[in-house]
Amino acid sequence: MAGSRARFFYDEAYDISWKGHAFPCGKYRCLARILAAEESRRKVAPPVPAGREDLLLAHEASYLDRLEAMTADPDQGWFEFEAPCTPEVLDGFFAMTGGTIAAGRAAVARNRSGKPGFAVNLGGGFHHAFPFKGEGFCAVNDIAVMLRVLRKEGAIRRAAVLDLDVHQGNGTAVHFARDSWCFTCSIHQERNYPIKQRSDLDLGLPDGADNGPYLEALGKALAACMDFHPDLLCYVAGADPYENDRLGGLALDLAGLAERDRRVFDAFLGRGVPVVAVLAGGYAEREEEVVAIHLRMIREGLARDP
Repeated sequence: MAGSRARFFYDEAYDISWKGHAFPCGKYRCLARILAAEESRRKVAPPVPAGREDLLLAHEASYLDRLEAMTADPDQGWFEFEAPCTPEVLDGFFAMTGGTIAAGRAAVARNRSGKPGFAVNLGGGFHHAFPFKGEGFCAVNDIAVMLRVLRKEGAIRRAAVLDLDVHQGNGTAVHFARDSWCFTCSIHQERNYPIKQRSDLDLGLPDGADNGPYLEALGKALAACMDFHPDLLCYVAGADPYENDRLGGLALDLAGLAERDRRVFDAFLGRGVPVVAVLAGGYAEREEEVVAIHLRMIREGLARDP
C-alpha cells in the first residue's frame, strides 16, 4: 500500500530536558503518541541521527567542535543559543536533524501512483542556527542540513523554504544567501526577535496583524515560491503567529492558522510539489494549544496525500 510508508519521524531523543525554559519540549512526544494511535496506515519512524559528515554540509567544523566542548560546561550554551547544552541536548539536536533529513527523503520519494507527497519531522525547524554559531534556542540548522544532503544525493535540484514562524528565519537566510538553487521566504513579525537577515523574500508584518493581512502576505509568498519551480518545499510551520503566544505579537486565531496551512498545502501538494514540514516554534501558555496547532497542520498535509 502506497500510504504505508513512513510519513512521521520521531525519537525519544527529541525530548530534551530544559526545565523552566520557554520552549515546550513535551510537544514532540505528545504529537508522536497521538499520531501513532490515529494513523494506522502510517507509522511513526525513528530517524538515524545526523552524523558529522552531513552536519559539515551546513556548519563549520570549528562550530561543531565548540558545540561538543560546551557539553563539559552546559551553561556555556546560554551564551551560544540561549539554552543549556548537555550531551543529551546535543544528541536531541542531532536526532531531530536526522528526522528532518528522513522526512525530506520521504517527501520526495515517489509512491506507487508515481507521485511525491508530504512528510513531517515531529521536531526540527531550528532556523536561527547559522553556519558558524547557534542562536535563539537553535544549535543546528536542520533545514539547511536536510536540503544540502538531498541536493548532494541528487534527490532535488531546486528547493524553496517557506518560513511561517513568527520570528524571521535569519539563520536559514544566511545559509542560502549565495545559493541560487534555494529560494528563502519568511513571513514574520517585523518588530520582534531576531536581528533580521536578508531572505530572498521577507514579508515583515506589524505588531498585532491578524488573519486578514497575514493571509494577504501569504498569497504573495506562495506565488513567489511557486514561481521558483522548486522540486521540494520545506514548510517551517511555526505555531507562534497564534494570538495567545507568549513570544509572538501577531494575532492569528485558530481558524486563521488552519487556513494558512490549507493554502500552503493546496498550492504545493495540489500541484504535485512535495512538502516536508518541520515544527519550529510555539509558546502558548497551554502546551496542548501548541500541540493542537501542529496536529491540525499535519492533518491538512495528510488530507492531500492519502
